[in-house]
Amino acid sequence: MKVKYLAAIGALIILTFTATSVFAQEGETTVVDEVIAQVNDDVITLSMLKRETKERVEALKQSGMTEQQAIAEVNKRQAELIATLINEKLLLQKGKELDLANDIEAEVNRRMLQIASEQGITSIEKLYEAMRQSGLVPEDVRRTMRTEMMKQAVLQQEVDRRVYLSPSNDEVKKYYEGHLDKFRKPESMKLSEIYLSTVGKDENAVKARALELITQLRAGADFKAIAGANSEREKNGERTAPKDGGYVGEFDVPNLREDLLAALKDVKAGGVTDPIHVNDGFQILRVDERIPPGATPVFNENRVREAILMERQPKERESYLQNLRNEAFIKVTDNYRAGVDPLLKLAAPVAAKGKEKNDDKKSKKP
Repeated sequence: MKVKYLAAIGALIILTFTATSVFAQEGETTVVDEVIAQVNDDVITLSMLKRETKERVEALKQSGMTEQQAIAEVNKRQAELIATLINEKLLLQKGKELDLANDIEAEVNRRMLQIASEQGITSIEKLYEAMRQSGLVPEDVRRTMRTEMMKQAVLQQEVDRRVYLSPSNDEVKKYYEGHLDKFRKPESMKLSEIYLSTVGKDENAVKARALELITQLRAGADFKAIAGANSEREKNGERTAPKDGGYVGEFDVPNLREDLLAALKDVKAGGVTDPIHVNDGFQILRVDERIPPGATPVFNENRVREAILMERQPKERESYLQNLRNEAFIKVTDNYRAGVDPLLKLAAPVAAKGKEKNDDKKSKKP
């Protein structure tokens, strides 16, 4: 049954307080939580902001920033983060309205089982225990996965599908003829990997082991033999490298993630990368072969539609989010309004616009 959001006036009772407090000492209070914004019938709280801030700080630290630099960067963009949380809340609400919640929960469960299988872990309970040993909170991991999957599902169903299907056949052919360079076969690479898991292990020790293996490989050791003996990538509970030598496939260079592109940029055929940090371990990639781009463009309707989608997607998604914001009841509390409201770009209510016009007419009377 689709969720229909009522006018959020009833939820204003939540905003009759701006902070929940407990007495620490006589005459002194400690803030437990604070409402930052109301979004329809939901709220964004200070604890949510702190949690997201912590996650952003950790991500920046992983990219090479010091903790102090990461904290300063995230704090500088606090208003943007709150606006992002408002967009996120609207997408989650829309996902419930579209009856996507059950499908997303099933996908989260499927992904958790896949992670367990890849790590050779025989049950979800054991996976959760391994996560805790690595400093992860399983429910936080599930929440993050659930949120990201829901956001993408809504945007794909409401925006991407429409943009992909909307061009006529003539428009598709015209786009192809005007962008022939996009449809030449791009440079590709055949890659193999050695994967070392950090789940339940000391991360620094795993990285040190990766560096040892890289030293051996660059000294001439056989990659397939090293991968077969050390790579921990698993499928259905069995290590794959003893059979395939770590081979993972051929990939078009433009489709590779930015971190992989950076790591592979100067690696020649037969060479290996430095350790690449991933969510649950380290990768060492070997360039088995570099395949140059093709000279002749090839028409493929699906590829052309995908190219049109990639070009139009950012603007179309932002337009969709703007419509969601304009149609929602959003109220940012006083402490944050000055920084956040300009980012939301909310349209003035129709009644307010009408009042402004009437006021203008009155002011022009002699």
